[in-house]
Amino acid sequence: MTKKTTKADINFEQELWKAANELRGAVAENQYKDYILPLIFLKHISERYEMRRDTLKQLFKEKKSEYYTLDTEEQNYILEDPDEYLSKNVYIIPEKATFQFLQDNAEQDNIKVLVDEAFDILDETLAANRPDLKGILPRIFVKSQLTAKQVAGLINLLSNPKLSEKENPDSDILGRVYEYYIGKFAIAEGSGAGQFFTPGSIVRLLVEMIEPYEGKIFDAACGSGGMFVQSLKFLQAHGGDKKNISIYGQERYDGTLRLCKMNLALRDLSFDVRLGDSLLQDKFPDLKADFIIVNPPFNVSQWHPEDLPENDPRLFGPKEEFATDSNANYMWMQTFWNHLSDTGTASVVMANGAMTSNNKGEKNVRQHMVDHNMVDCIVRLPDKLFLTTGIPACIFILSKNRDGKDGKHRNRENEILFIDTSKMGTMESRKLRVFTDEDIDKVTETYHNWRNVGSTYENTDGFAYSAKLEEVQKQDYKLTPGIYVGTEAIEDDGIPFEEKMETLQAQLKKQFAEGDRLQEEILKNFTKF
Repeated sequence: MTKKTTKADINFEQELWKAANELRGAVAENQYKDYILPLIFLKHISERYEMRRDTLKQLFKEKKSEYYTLDTEEQNYILEDPDEYLSKNVYIIPEKATFQFLQDNAEQDNIKVLVDEAFDILDETLAANRPDLKGILPRIFVKSQLTAKQVAGLINLLSNPKLSEKENPDSDILGRVYEYYIGKFAIAEGSGAGQFFTPGSIVRLLVEMIEPYEGKIFDAACGSGGMFVQSLKFLQAHGGDKKNISIYGQERYDGTLRLCKMNLALRDLSFDVRLGDSLLQDKFPDLKADFIIVNPPFNVSQWHPEDLPENDPRLFGPKEEFATDSNANYMWMQTFWNHLSDTGTASVVMANGAMTSNNKGEKNVRQHMVDHNMVDCIVRLPDKLFLTTGIPACIFILSKNRDGKDGKHRNRENEILFIDTSKMGTMESRKLRVFTDEDIDKVTETYHNWRNVGSTYENTDGFAYSAKLEEVQKQDYKLTPGIYVGTEAIEDDGIPFEEKMETLQAQLKKQFAEGDRLQEEILKNFTKF
């Protein structure tokens, strides 16, 4: 498919940050999203209703239109016909659930009540046609510490024409607003935000590498749905049709799952996302996906593998040999492999430690994966890519499509491509690095040139190397790219320099304080003589 040029978007970051500031003092930073995003969602849904209604009214006036009519009664019948909206993925929204109603009543003393009532009405309206959206908008404003004035200020800020899909129909305004706040809240929430946020440049790299043009897409730790949204963007940029993809996801946290449903509903995507712990409560036991794109929680310990059934179909062998309570990284790997179709491919973000771990329950899985031709590519990522964790990370590309029988990809059995991007990326701030478009293109093209029929690939010292399985086996199944590309990777303890320095300073201060205490004790003892 030919890649389309993406249209430049308008800039509205300042307006969005003002909206967040309206909540300061009354709402914790890690709860901003709970108040702003539902309002954005309501605004988006109600604007779509208004636009569809306006379109129908215009069609009544056009003589060449099948809707042309001067009969007021017939016009009203059409305007109230749910099918005229549902056919365009739009819902008839009762007046008191529209954003315009909230805007008109923003200065009322009971605006908090009106917002919660609007959420109730919209929730029921959506659930009538999409039962899976039930509960997507919880009542939270009345019981909050927000004043009526703060809520009014928030509504008025979100009424800015820059944030209107009606005013900017080609700019994906509300989707970008959603992503902006998710990113900002990830910074504010610290490490906990890693449960639902993966930086955009990493998500884009995962998607661009495996090219999900059509088929079933699955994310077993879907968070807010960022992987799905980026898959849609990839498809649209390459002239594809979203009707050709089916989305499946599972998420452990109910609040995050609501965010995911809102995010996907904003994009008019059909989906099946379910609540549950994917490690122990697989909600899609029979699903075989063409693409898995996922950033599972790293290094999860005490996840209770003893609760797995002995004949769990995901396990590569006996439970005591292929699962460990100390780390769930390779249970995730077995889960993803089990859910791949016969020609499926998975792109997985994983902690660097997974490439070399000698823990029995992990190394056994890694060795099995190498020996059985499951690993297609390993990408080492640079540090500081994540807003929420300093743990060094990498990407595993797993594939059941390595035999070249599809005619698009060459036979890659008995080979693994290693890519080292540890020196790539641009520092956007002192603590955050991002991949540029050029970085993403370089990694993607290298992988595609190695994988695709008719392409030319050459090893690049210090960056990329295609290793035979025998080479990996001789290295005791270590998958660190630096071993193969020519620059041996330095073992990393996973703690960023800034955190190490803070810890050392804290320890030093304690030691100084202890020294002062001991000195006083000694002086006191001298006075006794």
